[in-house]
Amino acid sequence: MKTLDRKLAALKSDPNSKAFVIADAKDADMAFGVRAPGPRHYLSSVGERVARFSPEIWTRDEFNYRNLPEFLDIIREIVGQGLVDIMLMSAYVNEQLAIKEGLFAHHAVTPAARANDATDIWAIRHGCYSQEPSQPFRSASIDHIQCGQAACDPSQEPVPGADLGLYSMTFVNELEHDKRSLEAFATFRQESERKRFRYFLEVFDPNVETGIPPEKLGEFINDNIIRSLAGVTDAGRPLFLKIAYHGPQAMEELAQYDPNVIVGILGGSAGTTYDAFRLIHDAQKYGARVALFGRKINNAEHQLAFIEMLRLITDGRLDPLEAVHAYHGVLQEKKIPANRSLEEDTQLTDQVMSYDGGAPRRGRPIASVPIPQGRGAAPPKESSHPTSETREQSWPVTEEGKPDFSRMTAEHRRDYDRQRLKRTFG
Repeated sequence: MKTLDRKLAALKSDPNSKAFVIADAKDADMAFGVRAPGPRHYLSSVGERVARFSPEIWTRDEFNYRNLPEFLDIIREIVGQGLVDIMLMSAYVNEQLAIKEGLFAHHAVTPAARANDATDIWAIRHGCYSQEPSQPFRSASIDHIQCGQAACDPSQEPVPGADLGLYSMTFVNELEHDKRSLEAFATFRQESERKRFRYFLEVFDPNVETGIPPEKLGEFINDNIIRSLAGVTDAGRPLFLKIAYHGPQAMEELAQYDPNVIVGILGGSAGTTYDAFRLIHDAQKYGARVALFGRKINNAEHQLAFIEMLRLITDGRLDPLEAVHAYHGVLQEKKIPANRSLEEDTQLTDQVMSYDGGAPRRGRPIASVPIPQGRGAAPPKESSHPTSETREQSWPVTEEGKPDFSRMTAEHRRDYDRQRLKRTFG
């Protein structure tokens, strides 16, 4: 049994299950084009696939993106690692690896393909498509995802390709645009039901100005999700949701509404390593049971180590800061240059939730939302009896004597990290 099926069954039978699904999104060629495979600072163990550049026109330094063969090698390596549950690809990459190569036949990872590519993910160079209100669009048909041709053989079981897809919608708070998106979604659902094709639903934040205050955007998204699925019976409902993380309150509101709805988060722009690790930790704490990271994994200095840290966090074996230190330890051991210093990589940064990574607009949240103390709640007190962990410290601590990261300044965090490094590496 695939790990995805086992975990979904556990979550359906027990809403308190600690099962957590991690998906790697390697479908960016449906958005970014040539840049989709990402920077070449990380390659698989297979190594470089020499590109045929004319030396009088290009140098490798001038074009430092992986090519598709190098990208496919990384996917093969991640699938072989077996720590992610889903590998999301474009229909074309799915054809190369799942249908033609049979990569997933003997692995526990489930292949999936992006089933639509609405215009807000058209993030090509020099283009402005993603700045316009999102319009529904589909390049891939379900048959092409399942078997690589216009009409699958109905007797072929299981399908050679993917039987799972990602469908995305973007509500922009404009009646005609949102109505068209819902009509396209209804058409897709009906086709999926006929073809016994499973899907998960991604709901992006608005990609244009909506007039909705940032602190209310989670409510807007939650209500749209529940309202849109209220007319959908079990046969046509998504396996799980994928949304931006709008903080603990919005996450808990959606996760507790219906135990049958499994909520997942998207990763957003790359950010720091601590951004990624804190995001998956906080989202899980407040009800998310799925995380789908694309650029956060694809831009990592060592993708396999990054994924391993995500799994250690969701398994409760490392906290986010410990995972950042452990990850840098791996980079140091393997002599891989880090994109940022350890000090920089333990900072939380404002992250854009739009697919194209453009400048944030009013109404877009950041990935890391402060945890509210609640109405009338007193702020945490600093302990008068620091533990051995915090005795040589200048940063704020909780009543239990543990570091209080929510109140740390940049100077506090630097002091904390220096002490942590001293204890870890001597």
